[in-house]
Amino acid sequence: MNIFLCILLGYLVGNINPAYIISKLNGFDIREKGTGNAGASNITVVMGKKAGIFTALFDIFKAFAVTVIAVKLFPDTESARILSGVSCILGHIFPVFMKFHGGKGLACLGGMILSYNPVVFLLLLLAEMVIALVADYIAVVAPSGTVIFTLIYFFMTGDIIGTSMMALVSVIIFFKHLENFRRIRRGEETHISFLWKKN
Repeated sequence: MNIFLCILLGYLVGNINPAYIISKLNGFDIREKGTGNAGASNITVVMGKKAGIFTALFDIFKAFAVTVIAVKLFPDTESARILSGVSCILGHIFPVFMKFHGGKGLACLGGMILSYNPVVFLLLLLAEMVIALVADYIAVVAPSGTVIFTLIYFFMTGDIIGTSMMALVSVIIFFKHLENFRRIRRGEETHISFLWKKN
C-alpha cells in the first residue's frame, strides 16, 4: 500500500504544470504555441525569461518537495524517494488532467536528483551546463542527464529496482526528445543563446 501511495502522490504532484497554468491565465494553451511542449524552454520562447525561470524553479521544487514528503510519510519504505520522484516525472510528462500531454521532465528530474544528493545535483548540473553550452541546445540535457544519473544511482546504491525505474524514465525522455533531435538536424531547433536573449 505504501508503494502505491508513493506512486500516486508523486504522479498527482507531477500533474501540476506551471507552464500550462501560466498560459491559460494569459488566454492560450502553451501546447498550441512554439514547440508544443508544456515546459520551461517553450514558455521562455513564447512568454519570456521571467515566465521560463519561474516554471523551471516550480518544476524543480515540486519534484524535490514530493520526494521529501514521501520519505517523511513512508519512512519504512526504502524506495519511497525514487518511487515518488520517478512518478512525479511521469506525472509531468503524462498528466491525466492535461490528457497525457505535458512537459518533458527535465526540471522534475533535477528536483529529484537534488533531493537524492545535492552534491550529485551540483556536479551533474555543471556537467550538463557544459554539454548544453557546447551543443548550444537545451534538448541534449534531459536525455544525457537521465542516462548519467541512472549510472550514478546504480554505482552509488546498487539498487536494481530503482535503477530499472530510472532506465525506463531515460528511455521515455529520449523518445520525448526525438522531435527536438529532428529539428536540430533540420536546423530548426531553438538555440540556448536565443533563450538567454529572450526578455
